[in-house]
Amino acid sequence: MQLPRVIRLLPLCSLILAACTLPDTTEKGDVSATSAGWKNHVEKVNNLTRYQTRGSFAYIGENQKTYARFFWQQYSADSYKLLLTNPVGSTELELIVRDGQTQLTDNKGQKHYSDDPDNMIYQLTGMTIPMENLRQWITGLPGEAQSYAISNEYHLKALTWSQGMEKWKVSYQSYNDKISPQLPDRLDIEQGSNRIKLKMDSWTLN
Repeated sequence: MQLPRVIRLLPLCSLILAACTLPDTTEKGDVSATSAGWKNHVEKVNNLTRYQTRGSFAYIGENQKTYARFFWQQYSADSYKLLLTNPVGSTELELIVRDGQTQLTDNKGQKHYSDDPDNMIYQLTGMTIPMENLRQWITGLPGEAQSYAISNEYHLKALTWSQGMEKWKVSYQSYNDKISPQLPDRLDIEQGSNRIKLKMDSWTLN
Protein backbone atom coordinates (compact mmCIF):
# COMPACT_ATOMS: atom_id res chain seq x y z
CA MET A 1 0.00 0.00 0.00
CA GLN A 2 1.40 3.38 -0.96
CA LEU A 3 1.91 5.75 1.95
CA PRO A 4 0.38 9.24 1.78
CA ARG A 5 2.71 12.00 0.71
CA VAL A 6 3.10 14.35 3.64
CA ILE A 7 5.52 17.05 2.55
CA ARG A 8 3.99 20.38 1.60
CA LEU A 9 5.03 21.99 -1.65
CA LEU A 10 7.07 25.07 -0.87
CA PRO A 11 7.52 28.16 -3.07
CA LEU A 12 10.38 27.71 -5.51
CA CYS A 13 12.93 30.49 -5.76
CA SER A 14 14.15 31.67 -9.15
CA LEU A 15 16.72 29.10 -10.21
CA ILE A 16 18.49 28.64 -13.51
CA LEU A 17 19.33 25.07 -14.45
CA ALA A 18 22.93 24.89 -15.60
CA ALA A 19 23.65 22.62 -18.54
CA CYS A 20 26.64 20.33 -18.29
CA THR A 21 28.54 18.03 -20.60
CA LEU A 22 29.51 14.82 -18.90
CA PRO A 23 32.45 12.53 -19.63
CA ASP A 24 32.23 9.07 -21.12
CA THR A 25 35.15 7.69 -19.09
CA THR A 26 37.10 8.54 -15.97
CA GLU A 27 40.04 9.64 -18.11
CA LYS A 28 38.27 12.47 -19.95
CA GLY A 29 38.60 15.32 -17.45
CA ASP A 30 41.40 17.86 -17.13
CA VAL A 31 43.20 15.45 -14.78
CA SER A 32 43.41 11.65 -14.80
CA ALA A 33 41.58 9.68 -12.12
CA THR A 34 44.89 7.93 -11.42
CA SER A 35 46.77 11.16 -10.66
CA ALA A 36 48.47 11.51 -7.28
CA GLY A 37 46.78 14.87 -6.66
CA TRP A 38 43.28 13.43 -7.07
CA LYS A 39 44.07 10.38 -4.95
CA ASN A 40 45.43 12.64 -2.21
CA HIS A 41 42.28 14.79 -2.29
CA VAL A 42 40.02 11.71 -2.14
CA GLU A 43 41.96 10.37 0.85
CA LYS A 44 41.54 13.66 2.74
CA VAL A 45 37.81 13.78 2.05
CA ASN A 46 37.37 10.13 3.04
CA ASN A 47 39.02 10.93 6.36
CA LEU A 48 36.18 13.34 7.14
CA THR A 49 33.85 11.11 9.14
CA ARG A 50 32.15 13.95 11.07
CA TYR A 51 31.01 17.19 9.45
CA GLN A 52 28.04 19.50 8.94
CA THR A 53 26.81 21.63 6.06
CA ARG A 54 23.76 23.81 5.57
CA GLY A 55 22.28 25.77 2.70
CA SER A 56 19.44 25.77 0.17
CA PHE A 57 17.74 22.79 -1.47
CA ALA A 58 15.57 22.78 -4.59
CA TYR A 59 13.78 19.80 -6.12
CA ILE A 60 12.24 20.36 -9.56
CA GLY A 61 10.18 17.43 -10.79
CA GLU A 62 7.65 16.91 -13.53
CA ASN A 63 4.74 17.27 -11.12
CA GLN A 64 6.21 19.22 -8.21
CA LYS A 65 8.58 22.01 -7.28
CA THR A 66 9.97 22.19 -3.77
CA TYR A 67 12.28 24.68 -2.12
CA ALA A 68 13.68 24.32 1.39
CA ARG A 69 16.59 25.07 3.65
CA PHE A 70 18.67 21.97 4.40
CA PHE A 71 21.01 20.85 7.15
CA TRP A 72 23.22 17.78 6.73
CA GLN A 73 25.08 16.26 9.68
CA GLN A 74 27.41 13.31 9.18
CA TYR A 75 27.93 11.41 12.45
CA SER A 76 30.15 8.62 11.12
CA ALA A 77 30.95 6.93 7.82
CA ASP A 78 27.45 5.37 7.61
CA SER A 79 25.32 7.52 9.93
CA TYR A 80 23.86 10.90 9.04
CA LYS A 81 20.91 13.28 9.36
CA LEU A 82 19.16 15.33 6.68
CA LEU A 83 16.83 18.09 7.85
CA LEU A 84 14.61 20.11 5.49
CA THR A 85 12.88 23.23 6.81
CA ASN A 86 10.48 25.68 5.17
CA PRO A 87 11.14 29.43 4.83
CA VAL A 88 9.72 30.14 8.31
CA GLY A 89 11.97 27.51 9.93
CA SER A 90 9.43 24.75 10.54
CA THR A 91 10.55 21.17 9.93
CA GLU A 92 9.26 19.61 6.74
CA LEU A 93 11.32 16.41 6.88
CA GLU A 94 13.95 14.95 9.19
CA LEU A 95 15.75 11.84 8.00
CA ILE A 96 18.13 9.99 10.33
CA VAL A 97 20.12 6.97 9.12
CA ARG A 98 22.00 4.86 11.69
CA ASP A 99 23.26 1.29 11.45
CA GLY A 100 21.35 0.65 8.24
CA GLN A 101 18.01 1.77 9.67
CA THR A 102 16.14 4.93 8.66
CA GLN A 103 13.83 7.10 10.73
CA LEU A 104 11.86 9.80 8.91
CA THR A 105 9.87 12.40 10.82
CA ASP A 106 7.31 14.27 8.69
CA ASN A 107 5.91 17.79 9.06
CA LYS A 108 3.17 16.49 11.38
CA GLY A 109 5.67 14.96 13.77
CA GLN A 110 4.84 11.41 12.75
CA LYS A 111 7.75 8.98 12.59
CA HIS A 112 8.25 6.36 9.87
CA TYR A 113 10.84 3.55 9.83
CA SER A 114 12.49 1.59 7.04
CA ASP A 115 15.76 0.05 5.90
CA ASP A 116 15.38 1.78 2.51
CA PRO A 117 15.66 5.60 2.81
CA ASP A 118 15.30 6.19 -0.94
CA ASN A 119 11.96 4.39 -1.14
CA MET A 120 10.69 5.96 2.08
CA ILE A 121 11.41 9.48 0.82
CA TYR A 122 9.72 8.72 -2.50
CA GLN A 123 6.62 7.22 -0.89
CA LEU A 124 6.19 10.11 1.54
CA THR A 125 7.26 13.07 -0.60
CA GLY A 126 7.32 12.01 -4.26
CA MET A 127 10.99 13.01 -4.50
CA THR A 128 13.53 10.61 -6.03
CA ILE A 129 16.81 11.02 -4.11
CA PRO A 130 19.64 8.43 -4.09
CA MET A 131 20.74 8.96 -0.50
CA GLU A 132 23.71 6.54 -0.42
CA ASN A 133 25.31 8.31 -3.36
CA LEU A 134 24.15 11.78 -2.34
CA ARG A 135 26.09 11.61 0.91
CA GLN A 136 29.25 11.17 -1.15
CA TRP A 137 28.33 13.58 -3.95
CA ILE A 138 27.87 16.48 -1.53
CA THR A 139 31.52 16.12 -0.47
CA GLY A 140 32.75 15.93 -4.06
CA LEU A 141 33.33 12.17 -4.22
CA PRO A 142 32.02 10.10 -7.18
CA GLY A 143 30.39 7.36 -5.11
CA GLU A 144 29.23 4.57 -7.42
CA ALA A 145 29.55 6.71 -10.58
CA GLN A 146 30.55 4.77 -13.67
CA SER A 147 32.30 7.82 -15.17
CA TYR A 148 33.49 11.17 -13.86
CA ALA A 149 35.70 14.13 -14.77
CA ILE A 150 38.31 15.87 -12.58
CA SER A 151 39.45 19.48 -12.79
CA ASN A 152 43.01 20.84 -12.69
CA GLU A 153 42.38 21.70 -9.01
CA TYR A 154 41.77 17.98 -8.32
CA HIS A 155 38.07 18.60 -7.79
CA LEU A 156 35.24 16.49 -9.15
CA LYS A 157 33.69 18.38 -12.10
CA ALA A 158 30.91 16.06 -13.27
CA LEU A 159 29.80 12.44 -13.10
CA THR A 160 27.29 9.95 -14.42
CA TRP A 161 25.73 7.05 -12.53
CA SER A 162 23.24 4.54 -13.91
CA GLN A 163 20.99 2.27 -11.89
CA GLY A 164 18.65 0.11 -13.91
CA MET A 165 16.84 2.38 -16.36
CA GLU A 166 17.68 5.52 -14.37
CA LYS A 167 20.66 7.68 -15.35
CA TRP A 168 21.93 10.36 -13.01
CA LYS A 169 24.15 13.29 -13.96
CA VAL A 170 25.87 15.58 -11.47
CA SER A 171 27.72 18.80 -12.25
CA TYR A 172 29.74 20.94 -9.82
CA GLN A 173 29.74 24.74 -10.18
CA SER A 174 32.11 25.81 -7.39
CA TYR A 175 34.10 24.72 -4.34
CA ASN A 176 34.82 26.35 -0.98
CA ASP A 177 38.52 27.29 -1.00
CA LYS A 178 38.51 28.51 2.62
CA ILE A 179 38.46 25.02 4.12
CA SER A 180 40.75 22.02 3.81
CA PRO A 181 40.05 19.80 2.06
CA GLN A 182 38.08 22.00 -0.30
CA LEU A 183 34.43 20.89 -0.57
CA PRO A 184 31.59 21.77 -2.97
CA ASP A 185 29.66 25.03 -2.74
CA ARG A 186 27.12 24.28 -5.48
CA LEU A 187 26.04 21.19 -7.39
CA ASP A 188 23.21 20.23 -9.72
CA ILE A 189 21.80 16.71 -10.02
CA GLU A 190 19.73 15.58 -13.00
CA GLN A 191 17.74 12.38 -13.49
CA GLY A 192 15.27 12.32 -16.37
CA SER A 193 12.90 15.25 -15.83
CA ASN A 194 13.96 15.64 -12.17
CA ARG A 195 16.49 18.18 -10.92
CA ILE A 196 18.05 18.64 -7.49
CA LYS A 197 20.02 21.82 -6.79
CA LEU A 198 22.14 22.21 -3.66
CA LYS A 199 23.91 25.35 -2.48
CA MET A 200 26.09 24.99 0.60
CA ASP A 201 26.33 28.21 2.63
CA SER A 202 28.80 26.80 5.16
CA TRP A 203 30.79 23.75 6.18
CA THR A 204 31.82 22.71 9.70
CA LEU A 205 34.53 20.04 9.82
CA ASN A 206 35.17 18.14 13.06
